Amino acid sequence: MSLRHALLGLLAEGPASGWDLSRRFEDLLGSVWPAKHPQIYGELRKLQDDEFIATKAEGPRGRKEYRITDAGLTEVRRWLTEVEVDHTFRLEPLLRSMFFWMMDPDKLAEYLDREAAYYRRLADYYREIAAAKDRGDFGTGPQTQSIRIAAEAGIRLTDALGDWAEWTQSHPPSKQRKS
Repeated sequence: MSLRHALLGLLAEGPASGWDLSRRFEDLLGSVWPAKHPQIYGELRKLQDDEFIATKAEGPRGRKEYRITDAGLTEVRRWLTEVEVDHTFRLEPLLRSMFFWMMDPDKLAEYLDREAAYYRRLADYYREIAAAKDRGDFGTGPQTQSIRIAAEAGIRLTDALGDWAEWTQSHPPSKQRKS
């Protein structure tokens, strides 16, 4: 996923300031695609230079509210339908698992406990989003249904990673590297 297309998608829902986009990005996409305020603001400048977004209003202290342009809608739709999906999983816990054999068994168990707990909390967070969408707290439009679909993917993936961390505890590597 690209940051630029994620921002265009968020702006397709309606105008927003850079601050609002940063908060929405963190709330909805933070665990999938992290981006900090400077990255978001830098990308907003580029999107404006490319005429994919425009400033709708400017408020006190230079606060800008952005809106997506027709060219921006065309671009995000092109990305959704024509650009090949990168299916690479870049999950550091999976990378680390290749080297679990190097860890002290007690340290590995502590690590896996933390990982399982993290993924369970994250799955619960996605469940809260899904429940709010199911109740209609955020409307019933297609944007809401898409967020619900993404939340379901988050639930299933993080539950699976929590299950993996728990499974790994009962299947630790049998050899340790000698120092």
